[in-house]
Amino acid sequence: MSVDQQVGSDHQLARLLQIGVVLEEVVEARAYRHYQSLAEEDRDLEADVEALLEDAAKESARHRERLEELVDELDADSIPFEDVETLVEARYGRTKPEDFDGVLYDQLCNEETAYKFYDDLIDAIEASDAAFTLDRDRVLSVLTEIRDEEAEGVEEVTRIMEARE
Repeated sequence: MSVDQQVGSDHQLARLLQIGVVLEEVVEARAYRHYQSLAEEDRDLEADVEALLEDAAKESARHRERLEELVDELDADSIPFEDVETLVEARYGRTKPEDFDGVLYDQLCNEETAYKFYDDLIDAIEASDAAFTLDRDRVLSVLTEIRDEEAEGVEEVTRIMEARE
């Protein structure tokens, strides 16, 4: 299932929303992992980085809950978590936290990946003339709010990175 195509059914929409759920879980886990690894190294986290990681984890949890609510309301069969996780890993999980030179670069990649996913999903829904059991405007509103928060995350990470140069 690719976001590069139109969304033509509740089943496709459910699968794409579930991909968003898993993507948010990945972002949350990576932020938490960075936070923990820095704490284990007894490195003092700078306040802005600590707040960034904490906010990223909380934001991802909120996004996940909102997406799960939409999936629950859809008249579609649930896709097994393992299948969705495999899709996310293949398409969006090609990098690991250790592939980046630093916490901020990894966080920037996570925020940009999530932003791009939601932007593509919004485009795919808007390009479709399919009828969903959910109100299309409501789905687009939720996804737009999440995408905009991801864009704010990209800007926040970028500001912190630029302040360090």
